[in-house]
This record gives sequence, structure tokens and C-alpha cells, in this order.
Amino acid sequence: MIPRLIEEDILAKLQPNKAIVIYGPRQVGKTTLLKALLTKIQEDYLFVSGEDNFVRAWLGSQSIDILKQNIGTKRLLIIDEAQKIDQIGLNLKLIIDHIENMKVIATGSSSFELANQIGEPLVGRKWQYILYPISQIELNLIEQKFQTIANLPTRLIYGAYPLVITSESLDEKREILHSLIDSHLYKDLLEFDEIKKSAKILDILRLMAFQIGKEVSLNEIATQVHLDLRTVEKYLDLLEKVFVIKRFFGFSRNLRKEITKNSRFYFFDNGIRNALINNFNALNIRDDLGQLWENYLVMERLKKQSYKKIYANNYFWRTYDKKEIDFIEERDGHLFGFEFKWSNKKVKAPKEWLESYQNASFEVINQDNFLGFIS
Repeated sequence: MIPRLIEEDILAKLQPNKAIVIYGPRQVGKTTLLKALLTKIQEDYLFVSGEDNFVRAWLGSQSIDILKQNIGTKRLLIIDEAQKIDQIGLNLKLIIDHIENMKVIATGSSSFELANQIGEPLVGRKWQYILYPISQIELNLIEQKFQTIANLPTRLIYGAYPLVITSESLDEKREILHSLIDSHLYKDLLEFDEIKKSAKILDILRLMAFQIGKEVSLNEIATQVHLDLRTVEKYLDLLEKVFVIKRFFGFSRNLRKEITKNSRFYFFDNGIRNALINNFNALNIRDDLGQLWENYLVMERLKKQSYKKIYANNYFWRTYDKKEIDFIEERDGHLFGFEFKWSNKKVKAPKEWLESYQNASFEVINQDNFLGFIS
């Protein structure tokens, strides 16, 4: 089993009258992580699933007596797929506040705020984590550098979902990715009333797949899929909350000519992106290698920020006269600019960037130095 970095931190923060909340995409390994945690927790526990009708009834009851009766003498409650339970935030607050020495671990494949407002009821009562597809930091624990380099083309094409990583056959990797799209990608989305035209989601995602690293005009997307702008914005927001895509805004502080109106979108996983457009061609015959490289580096950097507790605001930077930097980190009062290049071609920092932001740095990330950037 591939070690997950957040495991030890969760064990350290598992305290009485506190909740651990683990978000992440479907099939990313949340249930496997729970089982691994339980092997290290020497405590009697109750493990339930939000997909169970009976569990949803009592765990959504908002009744202290009913909650106490069903939990019994257990002082560790583990809830898988907790987002399916009505008013889960309020019910967890009742459990934590009224059952002495109670510990809770809850997982969900969509941000709980999407339907259950878990944030406000559990203020000061929870620790929260995002479990991503397998990160390179985690892979470093089980493979050597030469193996990482050898596996890089496969990861750019097929991504890093646990089942995909551990499958040796390329055909099996493709089958798993298509299954993830067909069986899981829309499963959470379609449970919400906001989704009226589910077939349009696939159309939107395919359009987004061809625009990685580019500013996306939502007006153009709306026109192409024959939906109004407000509906497109709503769908994109939901897609971000169920961990399919990630949105970045343009950075601007000094220059009028900096672009901030449009956004850029990246996929949580390269494999999902490629499965959506059904393109698993080798790197040497692709015309989107730069996009794959950029998506891979951005998401691996986000994983590193999350797991290593690097607190940063992330942006892209571009001017109307087409000066740009792919990825901007704003942290500790400084700006860090990163340009992504598959080749080792030398690139100079835009003059406007260095002149406008005196405390800014600039670095090109390529095949020679990418491991330091992501792990």
C-alpha cells in the first residue's frame, strides 16, 4: 500500500471532542486511509457509511438521545461518505458537544459546505484535510529517483489515482479512468437540484480540457454549450467542490494592463482529463504536451503545499501584451513566479514583472529541476 502523508498528522490530532474531516475525490483512497488508521488506533470504534439508509436516518436525526443510543459506549465514530447525511454539521456538533470524550473522523467526496454547512457548526471543533490523488512526495517513499523519471511519461498521461498507479497494464489504467468518469464523476453532482442538464457537464469539461494554461472565457463556454452564463458558473463551482477541477485567478497589484477578468482551470488529475477527451497517445505524438506538463506541475505543487503546510495564495500572471508567468505563489510577504517548460530552453523573466514587483523572484521549472518543485 502506498503510504499517505496525512496519516500521522491525523493520528496526532485525533482528540476527544474534536472531529477530523477528510475531503477528497471519489476513489482517491479515503476508505483505505481509514482502514490504515484503524490498525494503529487501539480503541473500540463504530464505523458507518453515509450510503446506508439506516445510518442516514439516525445520524441525521438532530436528536441527542437517538445519537447517543446508536453510538452506545463507543468513543470513536468513523463516518464514510458523510456528505450524504442530512445536516451532518449540526449532528456532529451535537455528538461532539454532548457525548464526553467522543472522537469523530468523517470523510466526504464533495465539500461538505455544498449541502450541509459543516463549516459553521464545527468552528473550533474540527481539523480538516484534503486527500489528493497520490502525490510525488508519497511516491518518493516507495521508489528511487530513476524510477520516478522512468514513470513520468505514464503519470503525465494516466495520472495518479491509487488504482491507476498500482495497475501495471495500460489497458487496465484506461478502463479504470473511464469507469471513474462513468460511475463516479457525476455521482455527487447529480444529487443536487442545481444540476438540471447533466449531459452538459461533459461538454463543459471537454472544452476545459483543451484550455489548460489558457484564460477561459465563460461567455464563450456558455455560447458553445448553449447554456446561460449563470448556469455555467454554477456548474464550474460545483465541479470544483467535488474535486474535478481547480480554478486560478490572475494576479494584479500595480499594472493596469494585467489581466484579471478571466480565470484558468486545471484538472485535479491528468488521467481524468485525458479520459474525458479519450486521448492516451504517447508523449512524442501529442500536441498538448505543454498542457499536460503544466497541469501535472500545478497539481503536484498544490499537493506539496497541502501536505507540507506551505500557506500560499496561488495565481497566474498575464498582461494584455502577452507577457505571462504560469504560476505565482504569494507567501510570507514575497512573490514567487514559476514558468513551466518541458524542454530545457532558457527563459528570461518578463521585465514588467521584475520592475513592478521588487520583492519577486522568477524560476523556470523543467525536467531537470521539477522534483525539487513538487517534492
